[in-house]
Amino acid sequence: MIPGVVAAPAYSQTPRYAGPFQLPIGLNQKGTKPYEMSGIVTREEKAKLMGQMVPMMSGAGRMDAKDMMILMSTKYKAAAGLSFDDVVQSMELRANKLNMKRVGHNPMWKDFEAVLGDKERPRIEVFHYCDIAAGREVLKFAPESIVYLPCRVAVMEDDKKQIWVLTLDWDTAWLSAISGHMGIPDTLVKAAEDIRFKLDDMMKAAAAGDL
Repeated sequence: MIPGVVAAPAYSQTPRYAGPFQLPIGLNQKGTKPYEMSGIVTREEKAKLMGQMVPMMSGAGRMDAKDMMILMSTKYKAAAGLSFDDVVQSMELRANKLNMKRVGHNPMWKDFEAVLGDKERPRIEVFHYCDIAAGREVLKFAPESIVYLPCRVAVMEDDKKQIWVLTLDWDTAWLSAISGHMGIPDTLVKAAEDIRFKLDDMMKAAAAGDL
């Protein structure tokens, strides 16, 4: 057993501590079985914990909120000559090949126009995808992760009408520098890496107009 790790029936590598910080919930409140929800951390407790973490993030302190959004996203610019629908079609075809099921679609630009009367808006659409097997494993490990699911890929025009494909950066490479992958089972790390590859493949195909 790894030192500082709590044994559990399903996930024996759930850590007691996250680095020098400890969540204000007891060990008996931390989910260890598949789909077991952990205890609630109040807003006040979260604020206190963030206050302790901020001094250690001096490097991040030089970045503003926009910098953080750039850092947390992955994006590709669509090739010249491709229409918005071309990009979407290529993404959908590649998603089918990779067994990424589309489970939702939000054409936000239509609401900007219909609800807000914004006729100058760029075209922005968000597509929701899910790898059912990977999604199940993520939720078995931490049901709270439902707030990040399903995976979202956006296709949008910028101020110059150039088309971009974007998603949340699922890079898990940083976990390799942390002992025990922060308690995440190797199988789940592999699933996350597979999802990242599939999303990246879909986005590159979309940006290139590959069929």
